[in-house]
Amino acid sequence: MGVSSQLTVQSIVPQSSATVESITTADLYGSPCDIMMGTMKGMSVMGESMEAMTNHMCITPTRPALSADEERAKAVVDQVRAAIEKYKDYKKAIADGYTQANPTVDQPQFHFTNDANAKYADTVFDPARPTSLLYYHTAQKRFALEGVMFTTRPSASEDELNRRIPLSVVRWHKHTNFCGAPASKVKEYFGEHPKFGMFGSIHTRTACVVEGGTFFPEVFTWMIHVFPYESDFKNQFSMNDDIGHVH
Repeated sequence: MGVSSQLTVQSIVPQSSATVESITTADLYGSPCDIMMGTMKGMSVMGESMEAMTNHMCITPTRPALSADEERAKAVVDQVRAAIEKYKDYKKAIADGYTQANPTVDQPQFHFTNDANAKYADTVFDPARPTSLLYYHTAQKRFALEGVMFTTRPSASEDELNRRIPLSVVRWHKHTNFCGAPASKVKEYFGEHPKFGMFGSIHTRTACVVEGGTFFPEVFTWMIHVFPYESDFKNQFSMNDDIGHVH
């Protein structure tokens, strides 16, 4: 999960005409969301933080595999690995227009986002131009490169996502049912049992309004993380961001 300066919750206008309650079974554009989100606990591809988002995500359903799908996905990984090699030095990423999101917040994973790439990705998929670079802290490095995030516009169809990276191999996702906290309750985004935001217990418009919040049926874009340094192919498109993907 990562955002650029043009992908902030504050910049998104609430869509009051939409009714989104509890687990999302389809997005605002009619694309299906996998019902696996309702029974996600214990899935090896998910970390605890993803489980906490159960009622706040739309994930693409898995398609039947075609003979060329795995090779297509592996080709994307190879292109990504070659393109981001120089960004193991995060200063080169900054020089090329990547900006750290939320630089004052310590996080298990840091997104360095290129706004020009994000805009380009709304219509064109280029594995060499990821929207974000993903880093994490190690004892030896301030920022260790572990992967990338690709995005595209929220209205992109399931077929379009499949053309980018086969849906028999990967799961694109976007964030839904976001309750923005009123100014008097912003501390309730955090803690062991948050009430607002992507990890919050509130995931319906009704409950959000009762708490004085602002409800967003969807926030941000379609997105997917790729971890090209993983030796196991199935982990190269893992949705578990609670672990470091550099070994």
